[in-house]
Amino acid sequence: MLLRLSPRVPHDLEEIADFIAADSPRHALRVLRQLRAKMKEIAKQPELYRLRPELSADARLATVDQYVILFRIRRNAVRIERVVHRGRDLPPMLDESES
Repeated sequence: MLLRLSPRVPHDLEEIADFIAADSPRHALRVLRQLRAKMKEIAKQPELYRLRPELSADARLATVDQYVILFRIRRNAVRIERVVHRGRDLPPMLDESES
């Protein structure tokens, strides 16, 4: 499937990298590589990730380290909506991605 990113995702990744890099630039690069690799993996078989109706009717998520990748399947594409720390309040993250 095609992989599409919401306009928020580049900013999310930059925030994650900046936060981690304050302690360890090397670890920040590693986490970003893992996140990008997971996004590609999601696009190959998005149905492997279960629906999360408590977040949104069509929401799914995958985890990498301390972070979650929130996504939806849209026609012939996977749309990554947000990439955020798993401790965040997740339903509002999806609401923000709609705007």
